[in-house]
Amino acid sequence: MDIFIYHNEESTEKWNEVLIHGSPEGLKSLARLLMEIAELDQEKTDNTYLPPEAREHYCLRPGLELSRSSVSVLIGRLDAKGTGEFYDRYVPK
Repeated sequence: MDIFIYHNEESTEKWNEVLIHGSPEGLKSLARLLMEIAELDQEKTDNTYLPPEAREHYCLRPGLELSRSSVSVLIGRLDAKGTGEFYDRYVPK
């Protein structure tokens, strides 16, 4: 699995893109991870592992879970345990 950020600065418009590439097995593994975090009942998670108002997350690291050419990726829930609140910086579409 390879995840990297592409910075476009070729024109007057500038933007970043996150590119995710993987073999069929790598993409299925990412899908399983996303389903696992989506289906997790944070309310039933022990407070020593996930304290109230925290959010479940996984860190994918280059050279370990990801290819060496990747960047670190944090995959997490928006909703906080106990309150369901989203991050203040979250802007819905």
